[in-house]
Amino acid sequence: MVEGMFFTFDSTFEMWTFRVAVIALAAFLIGGVVLVTRPQEEVIGHPKGLFLLFMAEMWERFSYYGMRGLLIFYLTQHFLFDDAFSSSQYGAYTALVYLLPDEAYRELRAGNRAFDRYFSRQRSRRLRRAARYIPDANPLLAPLRDSMSRQLLCVAPETPVQAVAAAMAEWRVSSAFITADGDEGAAPLGIVTDRDLRTRCLAAGLPASTAVREIMTLAPEGVGPEDTIFSATLLMTQRGYHHLPVLEAGRLVGVITTSDLILARRNDPVYLVQHLSRQESVDGMVELLAGLPDQLQQWVQAGMRAEQVSRLLTAISDAVTIRLIQLAEQAHGPAPGPWAWLGFGSQARGEQLLGADQDNGIVIDDDVPAGEHGWYAAVAKSVCDGLAACGYKYCPGGIMATTDEWRQPLATWQDTVAGWTRTPTPAAVMRVSIFFDLRAVYGDESLCARLQQVMLERASSNTIFLAALAANALASTPPLGIFRRFVVDRDGEHRDSLDLKKRGVLPITEIVRLHALAHRVAAVNTNERLEALAAQRHLTIGDSRNLADALHCIQQQRIRHQCEEMAAGEPVDNFINPRKLPRLAREQLRDAFTIIDEAQGAVRQTYRAGMG
Repeated sequence: MVEGMFFTFDSTFEMWTFRVAVIALAAFLIGGVVLVTRPQEEVIGHPKGLFLLFMAEMWERFSYYGMRGLLIFYLTQHFLFDDAFSSSQYGAYTALVYLLPDEAYRELRAGNRAFDRYFSRQRSRRLRRAARYIPDANPLLAPLRDSMSRQLLCVAPETPVQAVAAAMAEWRVSSAFITADGDEGAAPLGIVTDRDLRTRCLAAGLPASTAVREIMTLAPEGVGPEDTIFSATLLMTQRGYHHLPVLEAGRLVGVITTSDLILARRNDPVYLVQHLSRQESVDGMVELLAGLPDQLQQWVQAGMRAEQVSRLLTAISDAVTIRLIQLAEQAHGPAPGPWAWLGFGSQARGEQLLGADQDNGIVIDDDVPAGEHGWYAAVAKSVCDGLAACGYKYCPGGIMATTDEWRQPLATWQDTVAGWTRTPTPAAVMRVSIFFDLRAVYGDESLCARLQQVMLERASSNTIFLAALAANALASTPPLGIFRRFVVDRDGEHRDSLDLKKRGVLPITEIVRLHALAHRVAAVNTNERLEALAAQRHLTIGDSRNLADALHCIQQQRIRHQCEEMAAGEPVDNFINPRKLPRLAREQLRDAFTIIDEAQGAVRQTYRAGMG
């Protein structure tokens, strides 16, 4: 036996082998430090970085194999195991890392919270860390605190309209807030603007002594000082507001107006949405939208995130649809009764990108006579043709308001939904996967709300139907093979590529939609559904965030890919070659697809009984 400083060796050979290994490891460490710190950029005619990589690789190998040897010494010296048993323990540990069955891995995650949190946190952390490095240079992402006006005119509810108008003229403001005692900084009861004075007072012939509470807008919708200019702009554009109170803890701290937000630049999204709403012809909208691809590239380069891009493109799609409907109403006359134009799929979720096709329908009030339904068919044709001219392709599956199936009275829609849920055929499930993401784009929103309520009641109580939806959510698997290698198309037009929409975005939206329907979550946007599911404890906070991060990661790569195609003058698609991505982007996609795979595994376990 040979005594060492820390270990006892069985022979001189073992002792000297250990010493040589330590000396070699130290030499590589010292050599690496010397190379890094030397001022010369080259060593023996080669970049010093090449030698640094070599030293790092050798350090890694010595560390692994050295620690393996030290582990054996530790087992034999500390636990007094013999050499054979120590080697078998180490070998078993190394093998189990690769041979652990998937079911055992899932059971460990399900039964051990710390074990599960470790793996969930790692992927989510990587995706979220990557998101933090996206530049934040777009002025639309600045907080309202920096742009809002703090000059607030506040009056009491009983103040005469004439006095309010005089004060607005003196203060040179276009709005006045009504508070309980006219105190600045209180919670606003209402708001009066220049337009209100014209339309609700002068045009209506009201006397100047009329109390301002008679013409004010009650409980105006507000924003917070930390909300972005983008969110305020989107709200004002969608709702037709020109003034928004800025509230902090329910108290008035400022006001934001269109003059604060609108920039005199054609690449500004607000400009585009507002001018779309003022066009008098389809040709005018086509001309405005011609520059949209270039504008999208500018927004992405300026740091706009995927979620914001999709919301903005959806707002543009909504603006086009609404204006086309208004033009159709001018051509065909007023509607014979209440109705609503429905948007389905990505438009309903607020997750549209370029290249989206049409998914729309019409719901008609039950009291409208059947003989009057021709008006809705004529409007539907005008709108769908206009959307096609503006770049929104006709739906290949015919899911458009121009077809009788997707243009029905409310009662018929309710019966159709009942039939789909009662007999979930593959065709019905396909329609449901689109239809259950719905939103009223124009018209009577209560019709859409009543239809959605029936839909949630029917879906949540039918386990067979939910199982059919679960099977559909599992039909498209993430493109990962053994050892997390990407599975790409081997031939055809998209050789060596994978479909980010079909293999990434759709599985997430279908999984989240399934959970939302099962638990009667009324939200339609995927992120909002995830937040609601986590708040109601139907999903863990970790699972909810993981799916949200995965969706963001895939959408971000999808948008960047489409921008690159537009810059190269190529048609926009969703197929990406992972080998052409930077290494970090590939790892992020792997993490995102792994999260999808685990979420599908959870769906398979939850709905196994109904799936047969």
